[in-house]
Amino acid sequence: MTQDPGIVLVTGGSRGIGAATAAVLAQQGFQPVIADIAPEAPDGTPAILWPEPFDVGSEACVMSGIAGIEAAHGPITGLVNAAGVFGKMHTVERIRMENWDREVAIDLRGTFVVSRAVGVRMAERRRGAIVNVASISGMTSAPVHAYAAAKAGVIQMTQTLAAEWGHVGVRVNAVSPGFTRTAALEAGIASGALDQHRLTRNTAMGRLVEPVEIAHAIVWLLGATSSGVTGINLPVDAGFVAGATWDAYGGLRHDEARV
Repeated sequence: MTQDPGIVLVTGGSRGIGAATAAVLAQQGFQPVIADIAPEAPDGTPAILWPEPFDVGSEACVMSGIAGIEAAHGPITGLVNAAGVFGKMHTVERIRMENWDREVAIDLRGTFVVSRAVGVRMAERRRGAIVNVASISGMTSAPVHAYAAAKAGVIQMTQTLAAEWGHVGVRVNAVSPGFTRTAALEAGIASGALDQHRLTRNTAMGRLVEPVEIAHAIVWLLGATSSGVTGINLPVDAGFVAGATWDAYGGLRHDEARV
């Protein structure tokens, strides 16, 4: 009897990193199902779109959505937690607690709620892989206070869930994107809220990360070639973490001639 290969659920899959991941999954022979609070099929992506709004901030919505998706499309054997929101850059005294609570509720609590709802089912079947989208903001320091704290929590939670479920064949890993050329980031650059030179000058590679580069890392962590990998946080940041401290020594040598 052939085992059902299952599906890969991608939350936040209608745009950005989630949409890029769904596209790469489909290209590599997986069966992605996109779930989003504002469901919309990305152009040219042969993925299944779950038509009902999928709100990771609502446990009831997540539980009913997961049950409905599995009833319609079969067991979820892969999960990508790409749903999230990004907060404004405010000083501490200007942070509105309702905004803090919303970011933590979606970025951290929502990731846990979806991971638990899907992971428990995976554990019962004794197979599955989960990849959480964290951020380099959760590894360093940034003036996006709630977002950075939430993403740091996602990294820690990833390790804990990996230890919880590893013995039953469920792997849990995280990917931490650097500054990634999504539509949202491009809009920030166009508006003047972000400066591309500042975003790239401390990266070892001197550039932004492309969404498809994040997607390939996620798909690798879901697949058989990473079968011995669990509990890691993989930065895909064009070398931002590696290069950030060089600014104190005069900066990286992007413009110097190589010999």
